[in-house]
Amino acid sequence: MTATTPINGGALEGLRVLEAGHIIGGPFCGHLFADHGAEVIKLEPPGVGDPMRTWGGLYKGIGLYWSIIGRGKKSVELDLRSSEGQRIFRELARTADVVVENFRPGTMERWGLGPENLAEINPGLIMVRITGFGQSGPYRDQAGFGSVAEAMSGFRHLSGEPGRPPVRVGISLGDALAATQGFIGALMALWARDRKNGSGLGQIIDVALYEAMWMYMESTVAEYVKLGRIRQPSGPLLPGIAPSNVYPTADGQWIIVGANQDSVFTRLAEAMDRPDWVAPGSPYLSHVGRGAAQVELDAAISAWTVTLSSDAALRCLSEHGIPAGRIYKADDIAGDPHYAARDMIIDVPEPGLGDETVPMPGVVPKLSATPGRVVRGAPLLGEHNAEILRQLEDLASESP
Repeated sequence: MTATTPINGGALEGLRVLEAGHIIGGPFCGHLFADHGAEVIKLEPPGVGDPMRTWGGLYKGIGLYWSIIGRGKKSVELDLRSSEGQRIFRELARTADVVVENFRPGTMERWGLGPENLAEINPGLIMVRITGFGQSGPYRDQAGFGSVAEAMSGFRHLSGEPGRPPVRVGISLGDALAATQGFIGALMALWARDRKNGSGLGQIIDVALYEAMWMYMESTVAEYVKLGRIRQPSGPLLPGIAPSNVYPTADGQWIIVGANQDSVFTRLAEAMDRPDWVAPGSPYLSHVGRGAAQVELDAAISAWTVTLSSDAALRCLSEHGIPAGRIYKADDIAGDPHYAARDMIIDVPEPGLGDETVPMPGVVPKLSATPGRVVRGAPLLGEHNAEILRQLEDLASESP
């Protein structure tokens, strides 16, 4: 699908967001607003712009992740370290609904752009603040990247194989999750401000990278406190949940199979022609019994899958209603018909590439009445300087 439909009627149409963030945390939050129709004005250091413009895989000098994370935004060059830049920021904040920033705590305050300063000129302004450790606490002033947050949350400890060093999952998960939490927090604050009998006032959304990761860490601390157990890395399997693992196939591929539910396990036994697994007295009849026999079950399933091609194994499993799938790589995703059918890969015009488009993820989530739209990739540096500054001049001329 080529993204040519203009943003019209998006759920957040009419909102103005100032994005003063950089790299991933702030820009990913702004990217979510832009996808759903908000006007997102990205403020960038003059002459250089956001470092993401040249990070990661480059195509004709353009960072491909930048084209995604900056899509649909307007770019204005503004030096927030200068008095003139700070003055312009305040004027923009007067017109905005949300400010997103991910500088270290105290930075915006030093520039005279902290929440108290901005609330004086715009009491309804909502400020999303994304930092490593939050705006309070003993670690407040420490530098914190997503990798450190992933480590502190316990996530990195559980990554990888037992007995091996922790691994990175391959994407900047901590930054993206914190940005998503900031987006959710801003939506809640907008509702509290604008609902019937709402306060009409803005508020601060304090998002810590480590907390955004920690909230997804299930019952790890409860297990330690109540059971005296520290959860350990387990590779591809779920300890005690069987069968649920990755299994090799005859063509050198890996497939993932989840058949730990009683009824699904019965269907797996049928697919593998193992009636003994579900016969009276079998140790595999209960969830607990299968968990205790996880190693032997996985070995038996691997011995079966390795005799089949990945296509044949997945076809058989699908015919028996067993959740299973390939371990996708980028080329698998690019050619998958389900991704295509749900517009999960869209070709978006990239301003920096002339007539070329860049394939990127579609809008998530899907809203039936006010769907998000993407009409263009990331803006050129300073592309909207004249437009936005002219608006401020017009507003100033209209003031009494």
